[in-house]
Amino acid sequence: MVALGFLVALEIAARHYGLPGPMTNQAKEVILAPKSGPLLYASMALMMVVLTWRERFIAAGVAVGIDVVFFLVRWVVDAKMMFGNGALWVILGYAVIAVTRRTGRERVLLLKAVGLGLLLVAGRKTGDTWLLITSKTRPMVLDQYVATADHALGDPSWLAGRIVKATGPIGDHILDYVYIQLAVAAVLVTLYQLRNVAAERRFPRHHLVRTFLTIGLLGPGIYMIFPVVGPIFAYGDDGGHWAVADLWPGTPPSISIPHLMPFDETTPRNCMPSLHTAWATAIFIHSRKGPRILQFFGAFWLVSTLGATLGFGYHYGTDIIAGVVFTLTIEAALRSQERGWDRSGIQLVAYGATVFAALLVSYRYLPMQMAGHPWVFGPLLILAMASVIYGYVRTTKAWEPKAAPARQPDPKPQPELV
Repeated sequence: MVALGFLVALEIAARHYGLPGPMTNQAKEVILAPKSGPLLYASMALMMVVLTWRERFIAAGVAVGIDVVFFLVRWVVDAKMMFGNGALWVILGYAVIAVTRRTGRERVLLLKAVGLGLLLVAGRKTGDTWLLITSKTRPMVLDQYVATADHALGDPSWLAGRIVKATGPIGDHILDYVYIQLAVAAVLVTLYQLRNVAAERRFPRHHLVRTFLTIGLLGPGIYMIFPVVGPIFAYGDDGGHWAVADLWPGTPPSISIPHLMPFDETTPRNCMPSLHTAWATAIFIHSRKGPRILQFFGAFWLVSTLGATLGFGYHYGTDIIAGVVFTLTIEAALRSQERGWDRSGIQLVAYGATVFAALLVSYRYLPMQMAGHPWVFGPLLILAMASVIYGYVRTTKAWEPKAAPARQPDPKPQPELV
């Protein structure tokens, strides 16, 4: 009911600005071309974790068949081409099956699976609406403050931007794909975590999607408090006449007293914290308990996402640090809630929240001091992030169940000495 009320509130807010909200946009994708076909199929894959292999093959076949029909119709009428409608139809179809053909625990289990798939899609639509609201309600942005504070880290976005340009179209395309398909990567890790749901007939109490959705729910609230558009807009070509100057990525901005700056009503204020970094960090954390190939996958996605967020000029280095601390604090809170709050969990969450708040305050009120003393504040920022990482690793390691010691074989009886 809370989720439904939240979606209705965003729908009303979007309508206030003359645009459709998340519920309307999702309903349109039943017939019209979806925005992201891979995301819909990834959501269907999440829903299918409760099905048998036979049911999975049938569901996948039905989804592909429906998409083929839609594809042919769109080709004939020369409409926008995109797949994914079939996956959405299958998800909705299983919601009907759960209500009409299942009972008891089986109905609840299937409805949970359907809800999991639809929540991932709704999260994407909700994020789009949030970004619209930030651009309409926050006419002034804090980019000059963040860019000034970023001098303490050596202006990493400008450095990464030059590196990405030097890699040419290959590096650009790889990073762009990683950046766009972040939700699909999260689904792959989640599918491993939920691999036993069909056999055990229950979901684990904590998995990646919980963290993923919580980050998406809380992050835009910080956007409203700390609106930032990013270096490619505030200091690059994409900002047009709203930009301070066309400096990114060739020339880092000079150190000067920062001011609030007006910006257009279309560019999202979605930089602080970097939620792409937050989500990639969550993928990395949850991939640690998987096989070696999944661990490499999580590390690759995190490193590539960091390269994309900085190299495409979407974020400053300070955004990255805030995003890592943001994720670790949320993950600690969710794990504490799952296992029962204790002193170590409360302390870790409180410490992470304190460090995150201190970062935002320092970016806003101490940017000149940070830029003027980079060899002091740069290491301090890294140390603050590292302290949260260390606290998270040490605390969660203590939460892991202790392995029972292996039973030693009884010693061989010795002959009695006479």
